[in-house]
Amino acid sequence: MSEFPWNAASATGVGSHPGDDHVEALRMVFGELPDLPYLPELPDRGVGADMVGRTASLLVELPVEVQPSGWRFADRPGRDFRRARDHLTRDLDVLEEVAQGYEGPFKIQVCGPWTLAGAIELRYGDKTLADPGAVRDLTDSLAEGLAAHVAAVRARVPGAQVVVQVDEPGLPGVLAGTVPTASGFGRLAAVEAPVAAERLRAVLPSGAFTIVHCCAPDLPFGVLRTAGFGGISLDARFLRRRDEDRLGEAIEAGTAFFLGVVPGTDTKLADVGVIARPAVELWRRLGFDPSRLAEQVVLTPSCGLAGASPAYARAALARCREAARVLRDDPDDRGGEDRGR
Repeated sequence: MSEFPWNAASATGVGSHPGDDHVEALRMVFGELPDLPYLPELPDRGVGADMVGRTASLLVELPVEVQPSGWRFADRPGRDFRRARDHLTRDLDVLEEVAQGYEGPFKIQVCGPWTLAGAIELRYGDKTLADPGAVRDLTDSLAEGLAAHVAAVRARVPGAQVVVQVDEPGLPGVLAGTVPTASGFGRLAAVEAPVAAERLRAVLPSGAFTIVHCCAPDLPFGVLRTAGFGGISLDARFLRRRDEDRLGEAIEAGTAFFLGVVPGTDTKLADVGVIARPAVELWRRLGFDPSRLAEQVVLTPSCGLAGASPAYARAALARCREAARVLRDDPDDRGGEDRGR
């Protein structure tokens, strides 16, 4: 039996969808991705449906509000915070209805602590990232809120094996010291890798398989592995030969990879064999057992689908599902020379 909660040859989505019909979005996900469905996010619904606001609604005793500059911590919960909570509650209500009787892996997504810290401002106006103590408080609050969210999903879908995806598009900038100050005239100090890993580890809920998603180049593989994620989600376009030693070490250690192989915005979709090729060729170059490819690699769009048309979003998910079967069923020599792995 696989150590991963999904079946071999699975596909899934990254998170966001176009439009504002959360009922249709959930039905689409369960229809097109029956092996690894997820809770879609619809930022077109407005304030509180965006990645930062949606996750901020989970924070415990750290209410937020929207200011002209973006999200900011507030003294008490207000309209913006309640709106974000309402969006999520309605999504869970619909999930309970659509997923009735479902048993299997189910993915949810939250914004990670470092991306949140670089996006939410403190009451006095600077970014949370500027204050290590505030980052620690944010991390603790997110850990508590995420644990409660996982419990709520399990209560709505008792047969679900929850997979938690932590979205950290801002992490490379946090580590490189390129995140702008609130004024925009300076840059916040870089965070050391051990501290970054420690804060990431602190938010991971027990009893759930966890993956981290980052669609930016220069993925910090060392930090992500030290943090303890079971999987890494990335855009396949950013797979580079110079990273292959670190990729090979992660694969050998049992890390799953969610590879983004389909564009997130409308385009002509390629054949399933072309879509599956980055995963197949990577496996061959690294010399791993081909029978493990379909278990350890999940195919996804390259990023969220919020900028796509509804028709394209459906087609993209379907094509990922079809391409994932190639990883299991293609009889071609994918293993290459065995390097002893």
